Amino acid sequence: MSVTDDLIKKYEDRLAAFEDRLRRMETGQSTSAAPRRAGRVGTGLRLGVDVGGTFTDLLLLDERNGRTFTAKVPSTPSDSSIGVLKGIERICRLASINPTDITEVMHGTTVATNTVLTRSGALVGLVTSKGYKDTLQIARSYVPGGLGGWVIWNKTAPLAPLEYTIEADERMDAKGAVLVQLDEKTLRRDLKKLLSSGIEALTIALFNSYTNDAHELRIAQIAQEIAPHIPVSTSASIMPEMYEYERTETTVVNSYVRPVVSKYVDSLQSELKRRMGSDVMLQILRSDGGLSSAQAAMDQPVNLLMSGPAGGVSGALWIAKQAKFKNLLTFDMGGTSTDVALIENSIARTRRETRVADVTVRAPSIDVRTVGAGGGSISYVPELTKALRVGPQSAGADPGPAAYDMGGEEPTVTDANVVLGYLPSDAKLGGDMAISRDAAVRAVSKIAESLSISVEDAAEGIVRIVNENMVGALRLVSVEQGYDPRDFALIGFGGAGPLHANALARLVNSWPTIIPPGPGVLCAYGDATTRLRNEASQTYVTRVTATSDTEIGRMLEDLHDEAAKDLTAEGVSRDEQEVLYQVDIRYHGQGMKLTIDLDPDEFRRDGIAGIARRFDAEHEQLFTFALDAAHEIVGLRAVVQGAEKSFLNTETRRGGVDGSSARVQPTRIYADGDWREGYIYDRAKLQPGNKITGPAVVTEMDSTSVILPDHVGVVDDVGNILIWPVGHENAT
Repeated sequence: MSVTDDLIKKYEDRLAAFEDRLRRMETGQSTSAAPRRAGRVGTGLRLGVDVGGTFTDLLLLDERNGRTFTAKVPSTPSDSSIGVLKGIERICRLASINPTDITEVMHGTTVATNTVLTRSGALVGLVTSKGYKDTLQIARSYVPGGLGGWVIWNKTAPLAPLEYTIEADERMDAKGAVLVQLDEKTLRRDLKKLLSSGIEALTIALFNSYTNDAHELRIAQIAQEIAPHIPVSTSASIMPEMYEYERTETTVVNSYVRPVVSKYVDSLQSELKRRMGSDVMLQILRSDGGLSSAQAAMDQPVNLLMSGPAGGVSGALWIAKQAKFKNLLTFDMGGTSTDVALIENSIARTRRETRVADVTVRAPSIDVRTVGAGGGSISYVPELTKALRVGPQSAGADPGPAAYDMGGEEPTVTDANVVLGYLPSDAKLGGDMAISRDAAVRAVSKIAESLSISVEDAAEGIVRIVNENMVGALRLVSVEQGYDPRDFALIGFGGAGPLHANALARLVNSWPTIIPPGPGVLCAYGDATTRLRNEASQTYVTRVTATSDTEIGRMLEDLHDEAAKDLTAEGVSRDEQEVLYQVDIRYHGQGMKLTIDLDPDEFRRDGIAGIARRFDAEHEQLFTFALDAAHEIVGLRAVVQGAEKSFLNTETRRGGVDGSSARVQPTRIYADGDWREGYIYDRAKLQPGNKITGPAVVTEMDSTSVILPDHVGVVDDVGNILIWPVGHENAT
């Protein structure tokens, strides 16, 4: 049997086992607090699909009847679409619908991210202006690491090799006027040689093309005449902003991932149309939390690099809106890493740069910070220091934690949670998944023996250290950005997030802790509930005193019209669209800039002077000071989104305060150096209004939640568990 056949057999076996587990679970178990109703769901359904490293999560939204259906299937890394299609088959069976009833499929994907991480993209050719052939090699004078980082840093080769780079004899000035006409004869000769050299994608990035892209478009036209099968990306269409290195790098990355992403999206779209009908709409989640059409995703896949983490933040934002929370710290913990982000006034903070491994591109993305701490993180005691350490090494999915009894022997965070009773071994989790406490104890005993402490204290030490690691990530998006964590609620999701969320909230004093319905599939919630999004931008460097509200307003309106075209073409009428203006501004003479968001009404009311005041305030928040200096506008942008998709749970039945009917069995957990008596609860049996006093463990199909001693969980009207310190549960 070949390696490929063996992998396929492995995934088929995993899928069959998972199907068997689900058949034995209650058919059609909803992830919301509302009980399921029998019968067909109806038509006009939306499906969210999120592909993870281990599982592919699906969430079906039935707006008409206010219900949700979820499914999980093993992911298929060799071809993600296989897992997606198997998941669609499963969720249609669970919901008793035909695939043709689904009209929209929203998909968060890591195809672009993995292509960069594994360096498995296209061979990219590059065309630059004469004299700028070494743009990618020179890059910026930045070396990662400390003061001595340059000693050990190995710079990776650019994604567009120098030997596949040619120069075009042309030049535009800073205002877009032609200084040197394009030498087409020489260019055509060089292009023929480059396009026949084996390259799989072509990037055209000319100096000052952001002011006038006529030469880029002409070169693209000539390249398509010579080799129509090779995709071409022009820098002005990808990033119409100044800074030639960032613009070139961003466009090269777009070309690098474009053939892989295009093949995947096109294949998936064709298969969906075959199974669901020609009118099904496939949309892909962007790094900034918006949706793009399938065609836009294929043309500009550089906007998908953070598609995966963005789904979780979008899902958290949607859940929080239903529960009337505006300020959130999001905490997404998986098996290998943890992603955190900050949401203020129901808007996730974004940044204009996206970084994957050592590749940084100028593409908008939600400001997600990642730390190497997850359920599979391995703990150890170095011989030299004798100080307990956790991660970033991970046991992964194979062999996984020792408690899973699949060959793992190293002590992991999951094993520590089992020892502490947070993951009870005497209750079937997610159906019939067996947890071996004996194996977990054997693994954690290695730490206990090295430190000469009890196995319970060793396990608690592991959990405390990994919690502190994650607090460090939360500080990056809060304290170090000028925000007080006490002003935010903490929402925990992902497979392991609900296990640690209560403890993290206690460390940063963020209340309540929110455990959403179906926390393990929240990324799919985000995919299903987010909106179409597009933007248009332009560089405009001028002092505030040298322009006017009228001029800036006209330019922003033009950008609005440009960004709205694609959404209109996708069937979103102009009156259903929402627009947000963004102005990049700095102090005159300053190298860095900040982006100020405002809506058209705010601009009409406050004008440029209001933008300058808001810049001063944000500058002071971030850096503790503001300057009495002239302000300079750097760029303008219009971000257009489709109408917000509403989904209301029509279930109005409430339970009493007593949630004891959802108890499964007594249990005990080890917390703060002692064993505490509590109960295991079945989340599917909890109703709005129920209170669960800690210590408690709440189990469901896709995750397990822990409520610590001296804390209480309250189920709200949309099915969230809101965890508070005892005595504060009635706070608003």
